[in-house]
Amino acid sequence: MEILNIKNLSFAYPNTAEKAVDDMSFTVNQGDFIVVCGESGCGKTTLLRLIKKELAPDGIKTGEIFYNGILTEDLEDKVSASQIGYVMQNPDAQIVTDKVWHELSFGLENMGVPTNDIRRRVGEMASFFGIQQWFHQKTAELSGGQKQLLNLAAIMVMNPKLLILDEPTAQLDPIAGAEFIGTLQKINKELGLTVILVEHRLEEVFPICDKAMIMEKGKIIIYDNPRIAGRKLRNVDDNHNMLIGLPSSVRIFNSLNVQDECPLTVKEGRDFLSKHFKNDIDSLDVSNRLADDKTETININNIWFRYERNLPDVLRGVNLKAYSGQLLSVLGGNGTGKTTMLSVLSGQNKAYRGNVVISGKKINKYSGSELYRNNLALLPQNPQSVFLKSTVREDFLEITKSMGYNPDEKNHLISSVTEKLGISHLLDKHPYDLSGGEQQKSALAKLLLLKPKIILLDEPTKGIDAHSKEILAEILKELKNNNLTVVMVTHDVEFAAKNSDRCAMFFDGVIISEDEPINFFSNNNFYTTAAVSGGDKMYKSGGKKMYKKGF
Repeated sequence: MEILNIKNLSFAYPNTAEKAVDDMSFTVNQGDFIVVCGESGCGKTTLLRLIKKELAPDGIKTGEIFYNGILTEDLEDKVSASQIGYVMQNPDAQIVTDKVWHELSFGLENMGVPTNDIRRRVGEMASFFGIQQWFHQKTAELSGGQKQLLNLAAIMVMNPKLLILDEPTAQLDPIAGAEFIGTLQKINKELGLTVILVEHRLEEVFPICDKAMIMEKGKIIIYDNPRIAGRKLRNVDDNHNMLIGLPSSVRIFNSLNVQDECPLTVKEGRDFLSKHFKNDIDSLDVSNRLADDKTETININNIWFRYERNLPDVLRGVNLKAYSGQLLSVLGGNGTGKTTMLSVLSGQNKAYRGNVVISGKKINKYSGSELYRNNLALLPQNPQSVFLKSTVREDFLEITKSMGYNPDEKNHLISSVTEKLGISHLLDKHPYDLSGGEQQKSALAKLLLLKPKIILLDEPTKGIDAHSKEILAEILKELKNNNLTVVMVTHDVEFAAKNSDRCAMFFDGVIISEDEPINFFSNNNFYTTAAVSGGDKMYKSGGKKMYKKGF
């Protein structure tokens, strides 16, 4: 029985000729788990918001969206609010109350549900999601993973029939992300809830979905079983940008000329390789990525920091060094102190003990804007925070003006950076009208216009597709070739493994280990790539070819 039927749906934002959604038609059956993927800006978020009438954007819409046979615009407000749930990408954007239990009961209170029923349903849902331990905590004190789980629970307590999620794991570490996806699978299987999920990290969601929808420029190019979708995409274009975003097992299958069923999980990928190939490679020769002639540009020595005098320390004796021409990736769970370390490193917060030395000079010795002028730049976790003007172009012009570039240099620099990042078509749009991935790329462009020598990146791959990550990787490589220092805080294990010179693990307010990527990831169970987590067979059978392809 179909729960959602979309017929000839098209949508264009105001004053825009290009359609964000272009003549889309598809159905979703009750109990289906649908994964929607595609490059940043292809229309995924717009599609989701059109289904939820309260969040539908302003613009020109044609076509019809039926929920249980009723046009969504004709649904009663109570039905739409309770039966169609929506979880956003940014967990902080959805939380509206100060306490966890307030947040869980907020929707039911607004629906006029009796007090006894609210208590029962809140208690049941808190138990289902394992929220009892932090039931009375302040929402501001929760980690990113807890906030996202709370958002999901606050939606589920309303007893929705359709759950829509827009990249809910984008800000979660690998363990929290896997747990969140596992929870989605549980409520889909045990409660029969229909799920439509937009996601860039496909490794865990592809194996559990009923259908995969691949979008391109507002259109559906594939809508099929995930085992078939990967093969179909290669048939559409064997160089399609989305191919590199598919799970490792699917990419390996597509790169090999073997007639068999496409594997979806690490276990299936390992079994597939065991069946068709023998393992005659015991080790891989991977050259040392580090050079001995690099200059030390960052030295963090025994840094201690807390946000308030009576609060616990967030940083507890952090030591770290970074060098010119190298990319250092810092990984770790949500709430361990990674972003706080960047805030101290960039001068936004001041440590009460220890020293931060930038380019041979203590950070407290820099005066005025000296630290930031052609020296150090930070890309924050929330890209919206870097935009001040009504259009992206105005923002770029403002920053180049403040840097004192002449008109020719200003125009050349903006043109060069935007073309490299593929965002030239976004220049006349309002930054807040962009998708999460487009905002991320535009914020990075603004940072590059500063011509810094040291770049600090906080989750730069959040919300961007696999092809955009390849572009970012090329930019980082070029920056390193120009002897810049890059320090990146990230949850993106695959990106860090492929592009870093060194990786560090942050835990409990301190860096507990640091090593080259091949050593760092090969001995981990969770903070590692999918190919390595599959064991020796999955990693070695593909040999050097797999390593070079980034598997």
